[in-house]
Amino acid sequence: MISVGAGFSADVRETMLHTIAKKEERKSNKVVEKSVLPKNNLRDVSQVRRQKRTRAQMGDVVTVDLELTPEGSFVPEPLFDTSGRVTFILGGGNYLPGLHSLVDGMHEGDSVSKVSIDAGWGQKNPDLIARVPKQLAGDKFQVNFDALQVGTQLDLKRMKVVVTEITDTDFVLDANPPMAGSSYNCSLTLIAVESPPTSFEYNTDENKEPCHSESKYCVASFGLGCFWGGELAFMREQGVVGTKVGYTQGIVADPTYEDVCSGRTKHTEAVLVMYDPKQVSYERLVELALEKALNDSYRVNAIMKGAQQQDGEDDDDDETIQYRHAIYYHTESQEETAERILARAGDKYEIEIRKAAIFYHAEDYHQQYLLKGGQSARKNEKT
Repeated sequence: MISVGAGFSADVRETMLHTIAKKEERKSNKVVEKSVLPKNNLRDVSQVRRQKRTRAQMGDVVTVDLELTPEGSFVPEPLFDTSGRVTFILGGGNYLPGLHSLVDGMHEGDSVSKVSIDAGWGQKNPDLIARVPKQLAGDKFQVNFDALQVGTQLDLKRMKVVVTEITDTDFVLDANPPMAGSSYNCSLTLIAVESPPTSFEYNTDENKEPCHSESKYCVASFGLGCFWGGELAFMREQGVVGTKVGYTQGIVADPTYEDVCSGRTKHTEAVLVMYDPKQVSYERLVELALEKALNDSYRVNAIMKGAQQQDGEDDDDDETIQYRHAIYYHTESQEETAERILARAGDKYEIEIRKAAIFYHAEDYHQQYLLKGGQSARKNEKT
């Protein structure tokens, strides 16, 4: 082997080694660029970027292999899927907020193991924990200390508190939610990051049927009376990756819930559904909507399709507008499917079919309302 720079001074040898290293680095970079760039177009930089691992960010549709196990003595209610492969819109609600935060910023193929995430009830608030002298409590609230035990629940002026400690002179009351401070042990692998739907109104481009956007995911929307129950039904359906409740078909931009309840804006409460057509068909979603419409308490107030046009009158019954039943089609194929299903059902349903219009998201407290209230949104849940 011949030494590099043999016979030269130390300074010269160092310079020669540095020059050789730089040449090798440039050569290495060219090899990498050639191996990544498509052979048919070496200047197609966008193609190179697509070949890189995709980074998840809020709004993307993500698929993960998931395993959630309770930590400590926490015993969870089965409100969502805690294991297996799940797909959801990042930052779009459902599942745990801590799960969304964990996936945000990960790349396809990344994995995490045994990460502790909040179970959804937040941390305990120390301001909601109080140590109460027994004498004060006995004089003011007439507490029977002989019956008082750790775990006893007390109702104090619309606030439920739990006794967590008892001593000879005092006791501790905790007004935090029972599950506050609970957590899951989370392990997951990010399988895929995909684009969400970007078009939510009626589309006339037949070449892009049925999804009418660059995303492989489709959009459907329905009016089913109060939007809480309809949203939960769709959340439970396999293939549905996201839902939103909101207001549509009105005459005023950006209405509030109070505006809609007044009837003056002519909006209808509606559910926007984002789904994978390879897993669930639009026909199945329409059938599910009809099931909800048939059993809805506001069914008697629904408006028959075309009734207003036949009568030649405007619908002045503002209260029924908010809760009317409707299928809002986004494409011609959706319209044809809805018409076919209703024709097959005969006069069983009172529901209108109308072109999808601007959809305004309802306030945050309305989103996934029944899940937040303790009803299960697990896939295929029936109860």
